[in-house]
Amino acid sequence: MRICILTQPLKTNYGGLLQAYALQTVLKRMGHDVWTEDRRENKKSLFQQMKYNIKVALGVISHQYNPTEHDLNIISQNTNNFINKYIRITEPIFSMNKSQLEKYGFDAYIVGSDQVWRPYYSYGIMNYFLDFTEDKSVKRIAYAASFGTDKWEFSLEQTLECSRLIKKFDAISVREDSGIVMCSKHFDVKAEHLLDPTFLLDKCEYENIVKVEKEKPYKESLMTYILDKTDEKNYIVDRVATLLGIKPFSVMPKSSFVNVGRRGINYCVYPRVTEWLRGFQDADFVVTDSFHGTVFSIIYNKPFISIANKDRGISRFTSLLKTFNLNDRLIFSYNRNDIDRLINTPIDYEKVNKVIKSEQERAIIFLRNALS
Repeated sequence: MRICILTQPLKTNYGGLLQAYALQTVLKRMGHDVWTEDRRENKKSLFQQMKYNIKVALGVISHQYNPTEHDLNIISQNTNNFINKYIRITEPIFSMNKSQLEKYGFDAYIVGSDQVWRPYYSYGIMNYFLDFTEDKSVKRIAYAASFGTDKWEFSLEQTLECSRLIKKFDAISVREDSGIVMCSKHFDVKAEHLLDPTFLLDKCEYENIVKVEKEKPYKESLMTYILDKTDEKNYIVDRVATLLGIKPFSVMPKSSFVNVGRRGINYCVYPRVTEWLRGFQDADFVVTDSFHGTVFSIIYNKPFISIANKDRGISRFTSLLKTFNLNDRLIFSYNRNDIDRLINTPIDYEKVNKVIKSEQERAIIFLRNALS
């Protein structure tokens, strides 16, 4: 079967890239011919750019450097290399324009994983409910699609239209348990709760691509993967480092282009995806405020502290950790007692790994049944 996966644009998000890679890999092993849509955002219209300039001039928002296509290619050169080598993609497809996909003759479309059903993140949200397939005889599947939050962010118009479209799906699964409630309450459909695609591959498979890329080991052993830096999170990292007597390291760019612009672009290049994976492999402990940072801590069986990231959606963390009975690894603020307790509380990864195996089996059965 010829399958197209629709997910968030493949950019520089390590978790987003690896969940796309994992789902495509699993589907290929099932004997399917698989592509991932190379989704691109439409460029700002002249009117949108004028609105942005006016807001900056009025002081409503602060100025940010906007990277050009050339700048983006520099920033994402390493992640682009990973995509080109490990993920089979379509030609670039811009939001709302899906006619280019027709020439591939896809038999099925799979939406997921990542926060594809979060309107705030997904320009052209109807695309993620496969509005462009209405006149086609194809399979429509949602695999671990995520709303990102347990708060309803759809407008009334979006709710009505997406409710109509989702009823055409052959199979629906969501990544968070709260997604089951949302699908039932707002769309009047049943959904199954399944793990993020990254869990469908065993740790040894990630270690293998690290080995293939000949990544060098890290000398430090406290991996920090912090997406939204704050002083409080720095205090947490410092406390862990002091108590364990280990040095922290980060696998992230030193600067952000929106803050430094082209003059500092060499400090904005994202490290290789396999460097990021190597970080988990070598870590003795992980501190992260990222959903996929938490995921890979679990996959690699590492002790970790997950810092709740309210802006990016807490339900993603709570649902994930509840699946493995690791709710206590999530903290909401700097508290020395909580940090000390977690450092001294080992994780029973024998039990966790049994859950992973069981959930892998459920996911494969779901995909096979949906595609049969």
